[in-house]
Amino acid sequence: MSQRASPYLTDVPLPQAWQHFERALTAINRWGPLEGEEVPLDQALHRITAEPVWAKQSSPLDHVAAMDGYAVRSAETAGASDRRPITLLLGEQGAPVDTGDVIPQWADAVVPLEEVEAAGETIRLRTPYPPWHHVRAIGEDIVATELVLPSGHRIRPADLGAIAGSGYAAISVRRKPKVVVIPSGTELVPPGKPLKPGQIVEYNSLVLAAQIEAWGGAASRGPIVPDDPAAIERALLAAEDADLILLNAGSSAGSEDYTAQVVARCGEVLVHGIAVRPGHPVLLGIVDGSSGRRIPMIGVPGYPVSAALTGEIFVRPLLERWLGIPQSVPETVEAVLTRKIRSHAGDEEYLRVALGRVGEQVVAVPLSRGAGAISSLVHADGLLRIPPGVQGYVAGEKLQVHLYRSRDEIDRTLLVLGSHDLILDLIGEELAAAGVRLVSGNLGSIGGLLALQRGEAHLSGCHLLDPETGEFNLPYLAEYLPDVPAYLVGLSVRQQGLMVAAGNPKDIHTLTDLTYGDISFVNRQRGSGTRLLLDHHLARLSVAPEGVRGYNREEYTHLAVAAAVASGRVDCGLGIQAAAAAMNLDFVPLFDERYDLVIPVRHFKMSAVERLLELLQSRAFRDRIDALPGYSAQVTGQIIARPEGA
Repeated sequence: MSQRASPYLTDVPLPQAWQHFERALTAINRWGPLEGEEVPLDQALHRITAEPVWAKQSSPLDHVAAMDGYAVRSAETAGASDRRPITLLLGEQGAPVDTGDVIPQWADAVVPLEEVEAAGETIRLRTPYPPWHHVRAIGEDIVATELVLPSGHRIRPADLGAIAGSGYAAISVRRKPKVVVIPSGTELVPPGKPLKPGQIVEYNSLVLAAQIEAWGGAASRGPIVPDDPAAIERALLAAEDADLILLNAGSSAGSEDYTAQVVARCGEVLVHGIAVRPGHPVLLGIVDGSSGRRIPMIGVPGYPVSAALTGEIFVRPLLERWLGIPQSVPETVEAVLTRKIRSHAGDEEYLRVALGRVGEQVVAVPLSRGAGAISSLVHADGLLRIPPGVQGYVAGEKLQVHLYRSRDEIDRTLLVLGSHDLILDLIGEELAAAGVRLVSGNLGSIGGLLALQRGEAHLSGCHLLDPETGEFNLPYLAEYLPDVPAYLVGLSVRQQGLMVAAGNPKDIHTLTDLTYGDISFVNRQRGSGTRLLLDHHLARLSVAPEGVRGYNREEYTHLAVAAAVASGRVDCGLGIQAAAAAMNLDFVPLFDERYDLVIPVRHFKMSAVERLLELLQSRAFRDRIDALPGYSAQVTGQIIARPEGA
């Protein structure tokens, strides 16, 4: 058993990490395809052929009738016409056959039943028939000894029929790679169990196992292992019948991250730390089983996004190699980036993006980059790969995106950029039933208007107060969309106020209270309508922003602000009542504001937009808005402003 340790959390480039893994797997004879196994045809769907399939027999085995009718000699029908019908004697010149019947050896054509005039022991024909008319000849479908399917072929439903027709009841397919997924972490609890402070639902093993099954492997999930080196070692050694072990969590550099030392003790650490984000703490190693087998293992980072991407980057290519199929190449699309992004120059980064087709171009909206944000994978339509050495991209740059969804789904997407509102989620739910995807990106109200100006969205959510006129949104259309004629459509009137902990322990009731030294605040990002609303009212109260502790601490959504308050990180934040209710916070109402949708003329007649407007004007949907805490549907669906000439 090797005791050699590897450098701890190095920054090995991805290609070099694969080279280390390939050498180690080649040495233990685990780099090539796995052996085959024979399975019945009814269990072979989607399996990979382990060897070529050669036809044992022809199909059909004989010349058979392709129609119900009469088998005849084609030569004896020559010259037949309406004026000179030909009469044939049954038995010697014509034989009745059903579809699939073997025709007599002397026959070479079949006359359909509806084209025959039968009279006693004779049939009369008024049309000549060429040789092999309505006859399926021997081997018409499959000829004995011909190649039916090559090795390395994924079996489809139609393939099963061809294999059976070639004389097989079972087929040799690649054995499914056995992958054992071991979740580790004292803080983890199974799904559905109540959580105590500091505990986390363990779902990474569910995701990893589902990936493995989808990619052709056979996954098994072990029980949760606590952060104890001896327990982790026992779990690794108990998986000695696996082809691959995935040990989830514990591969980083924390005080309770034991993966590296345990693998070094019971096997060999090949690589620990790869220049990939998210997923930097990946560990590649070999475990020495008690039976003498050396088993490849991957230490998978505990953050959900890192875990899922480790599956895509390492597990899928390895399974494809073991199954003997070409490495999958994701479909790509060229997309325009909506905002500037920065990247760590030394790492290869995989950025999740939402996509939508706006006019002639596909637009990519960067999603959360946090390695713990599993929702960013749920909402992602694709991955943008940022190579090592690239420090980022600017807004408007055209880049290749690896697709998670089909082009058809992207073409059916209604892209809403700007300020986020809970009603957009309700709209997305309703439109989905009509076959329309709604994707929203949180850029803030001004950011959304700029996206419309650049042609990067179909519409924008906006709640910008003009301090001079007291009017919402309309003055900003003239400022930010001078050359983009657009409609302004009301979505809701909603309350903005202070979200505070349950019971309001700090007794916060006004914006002036934010100046008290022991009260901490979290703000919205620059350019958001909530930020502008706050600045307007602070100015009216002659309260300087620097007098508010936490004014420069920013979040990008109302729910993120509510989560910050609920977690105890801050005492309060400005937002909507529905977000406070979602986090069981108290709410101090301060202002009413109007939230509108800005829809450029060029998108107003889109079928998806028309469906959206129909929804907003329906009584049932307006009732749903009125039922939300702090919302009113008094302006919902109203066209507040039209462009000139519309």
